[in-house]
Amino acid sequence: MPSDRPVTPSTLSVKDLPWQILWNKDKCTLCGSCTAVCPVNAIDLGVFRKRTVHASVDINTPSSTEFGVYYGIRQKTDPAYACVGCAMCNMTCPNDAIMPVRGDEADKLRLHINRGGQPRRRGGRRNNHDSVLDQIKFIRISMLTDPALDAGRHEFEMRTLLGRVLPPEENLKCFKENGWMPPIREIYPLIIGGMSFGALSPNMWEGLQMGVAYLNEELGMPVRICTGEGGCPPRLLRSRFLKYVILQIASGYFGWDEIIHAIPEMKVDPCAIEIKYGQGAKPGDGGLLMWYKVNKLIAAIRGVPPGVSLPSPPTHQTQYSIEESVAKMIQSMYMAWGFRVPVYPKISASSTALAVLNNLTRNPYAGGMLLDGEDGGTGAAYDVSMNHMGHPIASNLRDCYQNLVKLGQQNEIPLFAGGGVGKNGNLAANAAALIMLGASGVVVGKYIMQAAAGCLGSEADRCNICNIGLCPKGITSQDPRLYRRLDVEDVAQRVVDVFLSFDTELKKIIAPLGRSTSLPIGMSDALGINNTDVAERLQIKYVV
Repeated sequence: MPSDRPVTPSTLSVKDLPWQILWNKDKCTLCGSCTAVCPVNAIDLGVFRKRTVHASVDINTPSSTEFGVYYGIRQKTDPAYACVGCAMCNMTCPNDAIMPVRGDEADKLRLHINRGGQPRRRGGRRNNHDSVLDQIKFIRISMLTDPALDAGRHEFEMRTLLGRVLPPEENLKCFKENGWMPPIREIYPLIIGGMSFGALSPNMWEGLQMGVAYLNEELGMPVRICTGEGGCPPRLLRSRFLKYVILQIASGYFGWDEIIHAIPEMKVDPCAIEIKYGQGAKPGDGGLLMWYKVNKLIAAIRGVPPGVSLPSPPTHQTQYSIEESVAKMIQSMYMAWGFRVPVYPKISASSTALAVLNNLTRNPYAGGMLLDGEDGGTGAAYDVSMNHMGHPIASNLRDCYQNLVKLGQQNEIPLFAGGGVGKNGNLAANAAALIMLGASGVVVGKYIMQAAAGCLGSEADRCNICNIGLCPKGITSQDPRLYRRLDVEDVAQRVVDVFLSFDTELKKIIAPLGRSTSLPIGMSDALGINNTDVAERLQIKYVV
């Protein structure tokens, strides 16, 4: 064994790694493109000693041995530099001489990754391919609305409401007593979820904002995007495009000072204020922006020193319970914008979601509730949290909606759902299923990264290094050498493409239901599934 590969307790062979580099010596020209582009330095240029034996036909002449030296690509076996399978080497190789392949053995890297006593953190989503949403079928077809069966021939607009929708008599009473009515926004039912300015690269963030602005101003689709935790660039706060943005305020108030200072200079109000209390993919952990990604700009916006890890701080000491916290935050946010902007909380889908919802039903300020399910994407989380904690979104949403039905308030407090929507590419079908289970709209994040920017991460644990700032596509990196690979205008164009195709597919599903003029929120009689336990749990039809 070469001297630079000593045998240690964490020594692995290439065979033991989940991804193995196949290199073709004959095709390779040693241009160095693959080693330059590899985000985790899994390969390097190696010097190899090759033994050549020359056998003689004459038995009296002994065979000779020669040793030669040649250069080539070598894969590192140190767990710290394990290949993540992003295939950037293959994309940049001019001769197609190199490619990662999935190992055929059980991944032993997971037993060695926790070096230094630190559990493994991973960006991406949990390694779970099963999805109840993908099994749901739409089984109701209206025979009296033939023109609507073809959504391409039947024009209608998809809209939903964000904000507290009080009955007329209560609205009038609220206005007489308080001098204001709960603000309401008419928005598109697909929202780009909270991915912070620190989590995403500047190019990715700007591309998303450009795409959303084009959808609104050129195509008339009221699409909204959430900033995520940690504030946003000051120029956006003072821009006319702020009306297309949902500002997220987390319990730790990161970036809140920047937003407060900008309120007097805001040309328009934001679409809404989202107060984040939990994330479904890592419930209880909160957010975590690791120090790799905290550059000077992000540190300035968040009011912290550069180069420090930023876990979401614990809830402020003045907030003793989730119910009290929600009430205080909602009222204070309403007051900050003069009761003109809807405010709603984002919580992890869990068995305690009903307690939060019941508190909201008694709060006239509550503008809705966002449930984040266990399959949501995340920038940095412990494996044990991503793979073993959380609540599926479908059943949790269903419980909350049916609770509102019992109270007669299903049309008052809009529920939004996220977490695994479009996980397997079926975005419109998943969204329609959640809407019919009771959601007023759905929230997506990882799907947009995959569809609009070509994210290479997968639920098979490919790539998924969003957390360490080495994204090979430059989507989640703050390193200029990486994020310059991402063209802002291309991202914006792809965002527009995604929403236009989603709009067509959603109409294809909704039009045959005979509800072409409105979203079929809670229309569960149109759903069926071939699993008796799921059908009983969600109270939808069992079909075979």
